[in-house]
Amino acid sequence: MNNILSRFVVQKILGIEKNAKGSKYELGKYFFTIKIGIRRFFINLFFIVCGILSAGFGLKSFLLPNKFIDGGATGIALLIAGLTNFQLSFLLILINIPFMFLAFKVIGKAFAIKTLLAIAGLAICTAVIHYPEVTHDKLLVAVFGGFFLGAGIGFAVRGGAVIDGTEVLAIFLSKKFRITIGDVILLFNILIFSVVAYLLSVETALYSILTYLAASKTVDFVIEGIEEYTGVTIISHKAETIRLMIIQKIGRGVTVYQGKRGFGTKGENKSNMEIIYTVITRLEVNKLTSEIEKIDPEAFVVMSSVKDTRGGMIKKRPLK
Repeated sequence: MNNILSRFVVQKILGIEKNAKGSKYELGKYFFTIKIGIRRFFINLFFIVCGILSAGFGLKSFLLPNKFIDGGATGIALLIAGLTNFQLSFLLILINIPFMFLAFKVIGKAFAIKTLLAIAGLAICTAVIHYPEVTHDKLLVAVFGGFFLGAGIGFAVRGGAVIDGTEVLAIFLSKKFRITIGDVILLFNILIFSVVAYLLSVETALYSILTYLAASKTVDFVIEGIEEYTGVTIISHKAETIRLMIIQKIGRGVTVYQGKRGFGTKGENKSNMEIIYTVITRLEVNKLTSEIEKIDPEAFVVMSSVKDTRGGMIKKRPLK
């Protein structure tokens, strides 16, 4: 294997050296791409393994011993395992097989392979690792079982895979029938919980809904992180002063758009103007609005929620 890899790298190097235009640049770019790919591979692997272990803990220590159900394909596996003698590990793979074919068709080969390995890893984890039964208190089981299962799903998503194929089905149906992914997942889970209420009990179904809510909120928390960002659009005739204030006092980057007024409080006005856009944390909203009010009390400010950011001056402040 090492010899094959060495020959491949040498061939790439020789191929690049034969190219007269910027061979050093191409060689550096090639190795930089390999470095980024290897680093991303291990980061994704770390997240997926953490997701498998967390989800396995939630399933074996909380949900399965107490016959609690979650939503999605995992919920179906839990329901069948609770009503029959089938092993949960076997059911997790069996129920998710159709979703793997959909993942290959709808999303792509790489995602389908990673998802298949993640689900297989979860099945092995639940079959091999002995998790202790933590509690039989129904409220604690619903909340913390959903928490650890949701954390597992969230970590797997951050690693570029899923351990529950419901999302894949939702993407497929949303493209085919022009409905939202959220609506598909909601309808799918309503069907599951209705079956739980009929086969088990209404109380179990209600606790299962609580488990699903805890899991879904944890998934959002793990994927989006603890930080919440706010995108701010500012329209003011003192745009330059506000721009300098954001850079100097708030310490954030800005983007300036060229726009044109349409209709405002003073009637129709088609003059050109600058529009400022910046992204700040939620803790800085009060300070920004206070500083804007000092400069221009009549400034038009629009704020919207931003799930995550990359680069810029958000997660890393500029050096003073």
